[in-house]
Amino acid sequence: MSAVPLPSLPPAPAPDEGYRPGGRSIADIVDHEHRQLLALLDQLTGPGAAPRDGLVVLTAALSRHLSAEEQYLLPAVRAALPARAELVDAEIDGDAGLLAALKGVTDETLTDVAARVRRHVDGVGALVTELRAVATPEELIRLGNRLEIAEEAAPTRPHPGTPATPPWNRIVEPAVGVVDKVRDAVTRRPTYLADLPEPPRD
Repeated sequence: MSAVPLPSLPPAPAPDEGYRPGGRSIADIVDHEHRQLLALLDQLTGPGAAPRDGLVVLTAALSRHLSAEEQYLLPAVRAALPARAELVDAEIDGDAGLLAALKGVTDETLTDVAARVRRHVDGVGALVTELRAVATPEELIRLGNRLEIAEEAAPTRPHPGTPATPPWNRIVEPAVGVVDKVRDAVTRRPTYLADLPEPPRD
């Protein structure tokens, strides 16, 4: 059993009872989202690209993604892989810089945002690979379930000044997310890849 910190959940049955939680591994979810984000960036920065709603959706998708990672993935890596604590801190710092860049993203600044996203994917991807090696499949699935719940409640706009580590981010981010979602509903702002005329394929 690894030292991965599971969130507060009802006790799981003992492994010898044949229990396996339903859902997807946090590692699989994060890898899939990284591929989608890179595919969207390719669409937005490729020849003849016309970002328009794509920039808005990129901003919302990244805001949700980073919030959920900071709530569950990075704390799990920090606890399960103590030797990687400095790398986790570096990723949190990088997230803050990426969120700040997203606040005013335009066609002209998209290249900088894209470079930051690719650095994020490389850095977090390496940590995910290491987490797979030390966490049990059940732990990864239970963390994946929490990550997906956190993502749905997360902000859809960048808020680089909000707390980036538990427990405060798990309290503040959902509250900020409610405000963002009200604004999205009022303005009919697209926030999901599926809202795009041609959603990227990973």
